[in-house]
Amino acid sequence: MTEVSAAPQPVPSTVPVTASRFVARWLGAAPERAEQLASLSTVSLADADFRALLEGELAKGLPLERAMRRVRNLLISTIVARDLGGQADLDEVVTAMTAFADFAIQTHVASLMAELVAAHGMPVGEDSGRPQHLIVLAMGKQGGGELNVSSDIDLIFVYPEDGDTAAEAGQRQLSNHEFFIRLGRRLSAALSEVIEDGFVFRVDMALRPNGKSGPLAASFGMVEEYLIVQGREWERYAWVKARAVTGEPDDIAALDAIVQPFIFRRYLDFGVIDAIRTMHAQIRAEVKRQERLHPERSHNVKLGRGGIREIEFLAQVFQLIRGGRDPALRERSTRKTLLLLAERELLTVDTVERLLAAYTFLRNLEHRLQYLEDAQTHTLPASDDDRLTVARMMGCPDEATLLARLEEQRTYVAQQFDAIFADKEAPEPDPDTPALVDDLDNLDALTERLAGLGFNDTRAAAGRLTTTLQGTRLTSLPDFSRVRLLALVEAALPLIATVVKDAGMGSHAATLGRLLDLFEAIARRSAYLALLTEYPHTLERVIRMINASGWAATFLTQHPILLDELLDDRNAGAEALPQLAASLDAQLTDAAGDTERQLDILRETHHAQLFRLLALDLAGELSVEHLADHLSALADTIVGAVVTHAWRAVNGRHREVPRFAVIAYGKLGGKELGYVSDLDVIFLYEDDDGDAPPLYARLAQRFITWMTAPTPAGILFDIDIALRPDGASGMLVSSIAAFERYQGEAAWIWEHQALTRARFCAGDAAIGARFEAIREQVLRKDRSGQADVLKNEVMQMRARMHGANLNRSTQFDLKHDAGGMIDIEFIVQYLVLRHAHTYPQLTANAGNIALLHLCGELGLIDAALASQVAAAYRAMRKLQHSVRLQSHDKTRVERTQLGAHPDSVLRLWHACFGD
Repeated sequence: MTEVSAAPQPVPSTVPVTASRFVARWLGAAPERAEQLASLSTVSLADADFRALLEGELAKGLPLERAMRRVRNLLISTIVARDLGGQADLDEVVTAMTAFADFAIQTHVASLMAELVAAHGMPVGEDSGRPQHLIVLAMGKQGGGELNVSSDIDLIFVYPEDGDTAAEAGQRQLSNHEFFIRLGRRLSAALSEVIEDGFVFRVDMALRPNGKSGPLAASFGMVEEYLIVQGREWERYAWVKARAVTGEPDDIAALDAIVQPFIFRRYLDFGVIDAIRTMHAQIRAEVKRQERLHPERSHNVKLGRGGIREIEFLAQVFQLIRGGRDPALRERSTRKTLLLLAERELLTVDTVERLLAAYTFLRNLEHRLQYLEDAQTHTLPASDDDRLTVARMMGCPDEATLLARLEEQRTYVAQQFDAIFADKEAPEPDPDTPALVDDLDNLDALTERLAGLGFNDTRAAAGRLTTTLQGTRLTSLPDFSRVRLLALVEAALPLIATVVKDAGMGSHAATLGRLLDLFEAIARRSAYLALLTEYPHTLERVIRMINASGWAATFLTQHPILLDELLDDRNAGAEALPQLAASLDAQLTDAAGDTERQLDILRETHHAQLFRLLALDLAGELSVEHLADHLSALADTIVGAVVTHAWRAVNGRHREVPRFAVIAYGKLGGKELGYVSDLDVIFLYEDDDGDAPPLYARLAQRFITWMTAPTPAGILFDIDIALRPDGASGMLVSSIAAFERYQGEAAWIWEHQALTRARFCAGDAAIGARFEAIREQVLRKDRSGQADVLKNEVMQMRARMHGANLNRSTQFDLKHDAGGMIDIEFIVQYLVLRHAHTYPQLTANAGNIALLHLCGELGLIDAALASQVAAAYRAMRKLQHSVRLQSHDKTRVERTQLGAHPDSVLRLWHACFGD
C-alpha cells in the first residue's frame, strides 16, 4: 500500500473530564464510579471486555436492559476521559463505540430471539426448511466501523425466507414476517427506550426498503425486488456501508450476492457523480434553511460546507464509480477507503494526507461537541462559555483559534470536493450563436460554421455530422442522453480544429468521423457520456489520440472502458510489471469460480496497460524497440497469469502448481511484439504422474480458450501453436524429454531457424531452464560439414514464403518483399545456425539488430554492411509501426520512403547466399 502518514495524534485537553456535563452527572450520581472510571481509563478501549463489564452489572441483580445502559454510560465516560487526556486517538474512540454497538445488538438479539422462540417456535424457511435468523444490518458510521460517541445507529432488519414458525403445543404460530417484525420492535425498544439509566443507542430505521412506510423487517425476496424496481441512487451510497452484525454466514453471503450488484456496477459508473452532486445540494439547502431559522446553530461540522459529509462523499464517489471492477474499493471505512485511493493513484498521497488530517480534526471536534451533554449534535453550541470549553477540549486557547483552524480544514475539503463535484455541464451558449442542433437541417449553415472554426474539409465534415446526429441510433436516445451528446459534439468541434492545427497532421473530417464513431458506440452508455462531461480535459485527450492514430480510434471505440485511462496522467509511465502481476493475481483469485469474470479481468487489465503504452507511444515517449519490450513483457505477465489460474480451474488436477511451461516463438520470442501480434507458443511439461499428459493437454486447451474466447471485453491474443513438434499432426503438449528427442532427431531446419527466436515465457522455471539448455545445444550444433544443405534449406523456405505472399502493387511490402524484414530475419537465423558452434554468444536472444552488429564484429559479415542492414531493420520496423497505427492492414509504403535500405539488405543477402 502507498505510504500515507498517520493523521495527527490527539492533543491533551486543557479542561478536566467533568467539563462534560454528562460525565459530571454520571460521576455525581454514585461516588464509587470515580474509582471504576479511573481503573478503566488506564488501558486502551481496544482491550475492553464488554461481556465482563455486562456480567458485573447483571451480577447486581439488574435486568439486561439496565445493565447494558450502565455499561454504555461507563464506556462513554471512559472515552471522554481518555480522549480529553490525550490517551485515545480517533481510531480508538470510533472502534470502541462500533464494537460496543455490535455487542449490544448481538446480546439483545440473542436474548429476545430466545424469548420469542419459546413463545412461538423457531421460524422455518418455506423453501429450504432451515431455521431462520434475523440479520441486523448496521448502516452508516457503525457499518463503516467509525461510530460517534453520541450517534444514533442506522439499522435494517432482514431475514432469508418467508414461512412460519414451527410452533409446538402451547405455542402460538406466527408467520416468519410477523415473528421478525416483533423481534425488530423489541430490539429497537431494548436499545432506544429512555429509562432510569438512560438509553443504549437511538435507533433510526429510515434506511430500510420503502423507508418509514415499509415493513420493519424484510425478506431477501422483498429486498431484492425493492432494489431492482425502486432502488435510488442515494440508496446505493447508503448501502455501501451496510454490514451484517448478526446472522448466519451463509445467509449473509446470500444477501451480499443480492445487494452488491445494486451498489456496484460492472462498468465504470461516472453517472454517480451527478447523483451525489444532487444529493449534496439537497443536504446543503436543508442545512442553510436550519441556519437561517436558528442562527445560533452555525458551523455544522458534519453537513456544512467542507464538513465530514463532503469527505465521505469524496471517498465514496470513487467506490461507486469503480467498486464494481475493483472489489478492494468496497471498503466500508472512510479512512481506509482514502488510503486505498492513494494506493490506486486516484488521489495523490498529499491530498489523502490532508483529507485524513481534516477528517480527524472534524471528527474530534464533533465528539467534543457531543461530550458536553451526550447529545447528537454537529454544530457549535450557542453559549459562549460552552464554545470556549469546546475550544480548550481541542487544545486551542480560545474560540477564535478554534474557528481559524476549523476554517482552514473546511476550506481545503471544499476545494477538493469542488474539484470533483463542481457542475461541469457545458455553459449556456451565446444567444446570438445558433445551437448545433439548429444547423443540422441546413447543410450550408453547418458548412459555414465549420469553416469559421478552421476546418479545411467542411463539406465532408458537415455531411458526416448530419448523417450521424440525425441517424436513428442517436435520435432514439433518451432526451437527457441526446442533450448531453449534442453538448459534447458542440464542445468537440473547436477542439478538433485546434488539435489538427497543433499536430500539423491529420484531417478534420477524418478525426471528426473517428470521434463520431466513438460517440455512436457509447451513446447508450450514459456512464461514458458522464465521464466526458464531468472531465472535459478527457475529451481533448481523446481527440488528440484519435487524430494521431486511426488504430487507436478503433481500439478505443471497441473498448470504451479505456476512456478511464485518459482521466489523468496515470499513464505517464508503464506500471511496474511485478506490481501489475500481483494486482492481477489478486483480482483473479477474488473471482475464482467465475470464469467469465476472470476472462474479463484479464482482458481489461491487458487493454488498460496496452492503452497506457499507446498513449506514451503517440506522445513520442517510446522508441519502437522499447515499446516492443514493454508489450512483450506485458504478454509474458498475462501468459503467466492464465497458466496459474486456468490450472486452478482444471478438474482432477494432481498438484497445486503445474510442472508446465509456455515457450514463446516468433515476435513474442524475440521480444518484438506489436499491438496486434498473435502469440506463437508451444507447451512443455515435466511430470512423471500417470495422469499428467491428459491434465496438461486440458490445461493447454483451456489456455487457448482463455486467450482467444471473445467476451464483452474482447479477446486477449490469437494463439498459433503450429511450431509444436510435428506441427498440426503433433500432440498439443510435449514432455521436455520428447521435445529434446524431436529437436535432436526429427526437426526440420526451419524449426531450428524458429528456435533462434524462442525463449521460456511463463510457467515452471525449471522446465524453462531445461528448454534453454536444449535450445543452446541445438543452435550450437556443428553444421560446418553441411553448410550447403543449411544454406539451401534456408533459401528454399524463404522462396516458399515469398511465393505465398506475392505483392502485385507498386508499393514496397516491408515484411515480404525482397530486401524487406523477413530477408533480414532469415539472414540472422542462417548466421546463428551456421556459426554458433564456433561463436556460442550468437545464441543469445538479443534481437536482430544486436545480432547483426555482433556478426559484423566477429567478422562473419562485413561490419559496415551489418550496420547498414541493422539501420534498415530499425527503419522498417518504425515504418511498419507507423503504418499500422493508421489502421492499414498491409504494411506497404512508397518505395521512396525507404531510400537505399532494401539495396543494403539485398547486398547482405547475396553475400550470405549468393545470387
